[in-house]
Amino acid sequence: MIRMWLISLDSKQLFSVVFLGLFFSCHQEDHLVTKRIEGYALGTSYSISFNAENLEETFVEHKVDSLFAVLNQSLSTYIPTSDISKINRGDSLLVVDDHFVTVYKQATEVWNTTDGFFDPTVGALVNAYGFGPGKKINTLSTQQLDSILQFTGWDKTKLSINNTILKTHPKLYFDFNALAKGYAVDVLAKYLRHLKVTSFLVEIGGEIVAQGKSLKSNSFWKVAIDDPQQGEDRTFIQIITLENEALATSGNYRKFSINETTGERWVHSINPKTGKAIPSNILSVSVLAENCMKADAYATALMVMPLQQAKLLIEKQPSLEAYWILSDSLGRVKEVFSSGFLKEN
Repeated sequence: MIRMWLISLDSKQLFSVVFLGLFFSCHQEDHLVTKRIEGYALGTSYSISFNAENLEETFVEHKVDSLFAVLNQSLSTYIPTSDISKINRGDSLLVVDDHFVTVYKQATEVWNTTDGFFDPTVGALVNAYGFGPGKKINTLSTQQLDSILQFTGWDKTKLSINNTILKTHPKLYFDFNALAKGYAVDVLAKYLRHLKVTSFLVEIGGEIVAQGKSLKSNSFWKVAIDDPQQGEDRTFIQIITLENEALATSGNYRKFSINETTGERWVHSINPKTGKAIPSNILSVSVLAENCMKADAYATALMVMPLQQAKLLIEKQPSLEAYWILSDSLGRVKEVFSSGFLKEN
């Protein structure tokens, strides 16, 4: 499953709109391993494949459920009693847990590096444009936009030395959906490593961490990325080999409009810097990184950043690689790769 957000979120949360349809599938033959766990969490599906003779699926599954419960209590805006929900209601005395601190610090890093194109405080804008669960404003005036921007912006937040969250505007709303699934994948991967599992693939809603090799193929894990122009029969545009790394994808190629004059296909993204919805020919972005939370956040940011600026950013980050799928002026798919992005076809 996928998403795309452009601003900060998770497929099922208020950003499911911009995220819509990028699917990641495991290569069928290479992913038949010794043990497999599947389920539903964080508003999407998840699967864990691992090689460990003395480790039972039920044991791992119970621990995974417990980890999801802890993460939800910290980061889920769907749970009224969660830390993030309390903070959104104005609790400035709550001491957040280590999970919240880790995600907050990663969000701050990516916000700085992307010059504000990644911003987990854009929930009100997403709702206003009709991309979220909140009420849409049919005709968003300049005055209304300016008003919403008053309580939008990561620079209006601060993590105190005591791990409380400070906001300069009471209406400022946190939503970590653009990192939370990626972070959850990292947490599960860390747990498997704690159990001494050396070969596994963890996937939550299309966000992936892979380690070691597939037992059946004795090669590094492979995942496939859907072709955005596929018909009824599912086809893939790329097969990616993951060599002990993470992969995240944001995309919105299933929700687009056609320019009646030029015939060009455009998707619509929200620029968190200006608050304006903008047409874009970027259909999806996939990011390789050393951890999934970072890949998740950058995949979101690169959906909104101008392509040339985004490419320069990635080339300056030695730990990141990226792959863009675009729509050209004739509606054809075009692929763009960073210099170190490894593909197989």
